[in-house]
This record gives sequence, C-alpha cells and structure tokens, in this order.
Amino acid sequence: MTNQTVVVSIEVEAEPSLAFDVFTAQIDTWWLHGPKHRFQAPWNGTLVFEPGPTGRLLEAYDDGTTFVIGRVQQWTRGERIVLSWRLPSFVDAESTEVDIRFEAIDGGTRVSVEHRGWAELRPDHPARHGTQGREYEYMKASLWAENLTALKQYIAQQRAVLNPPARAGSRESHAP
Repeated sequence: MTNQTVVVSIEVEAEPSLAFDVFTAQIDTWWLHGPKHRFQAPWNGTLVFEPGPTGRLLEAYDDGTTFVIGRVQQWTRGERIVLSWRLPSFVDAESTEVDIRFEAIDGGTRVSVEHRGWAELRPDHPARHGTQGREYEYMKASLWAENLTALKQYIAQQRAVLNPPARAGSRESHAP
C-alpha cells in the first residue's frame, strides 16, 4: 500500500490573503454541491468555516443540526490552514488531516491541498468506496482538483464582475 497522501495545487489570480478569505469565508459559494462533494443526505447543507485557530469546518442543515467535518489545528491568514477531516462514516477515533497552503506567485497564488492520513483507515472502510492504493489516491485527488477548479473559476468570475474590461472606444476618466 502507498502512503495514501494526495497533493493537489492550482493557481488563482488573487493575492494570497484574498484567496485565503475566499477559500474560508465563501466556501459554500464555490465548493461544489451534490452527493459527490457534500457530506450528508439530502446533500443540501451549507459549508461554514468558523475562523481562527480554534475554528471548525461545518456543514449546517436547515433543521438546525450540523456535521463537524474538521477542527482547525493551524490558521495563519493568507498562508495556511491545517485541519482534521472526517467523513460521516468515520467512528470517533478516525480522522485524516488537510493542509492548505497559499503561496504567492507571479500573477496570484498557488493554492495547494495536501490530504493525508488515509493509510490509517482499514482497507474495507466505507470511505474507500471499494478502492485501494493508487486508485483510491486518484479518486481523492480528483475530488480536490474538482473543488479547487471551482475555486479558481469563482475567483475569476468575481474579478470579472468587479473589474469589467473597458469597452472599445470608451474613455476612462482619471481623477487627479
């Protein structure tokens, strides 16, 4: 068996502090919906990050209940979040760890997610969906890649709304 760690990165056109804020404060807006990406049926919960070093990542439901996905272990705004990660099929002692980094690059930020700790789950664990080894790692990496792509698209859409391109022939006014 491999170490069962997945690492996925994407580059977004935003400064690290903005990418961090969108990732955390607006997570429900950009994170994908449906049974593949949400945590409990009927798959319509709202994702909420409680900010700060004692925060949590929750999925909140209309009936007032919540599912705690993870507890923040490290929170450095604009740089890094580390949190425990649980799925509904985990027993109390089971969790994995997600390490999200925001690295400044030319033109924006590289957002990298390292999700580790899957090797500690038994081979027949429901979270594995009958897969093992590289097949399992690919499945997990694909889920993160899909959500990070959604993050990138959301940031690009927001930039387009806030900074629409100038129309041909229009004059920009410049205040003194």
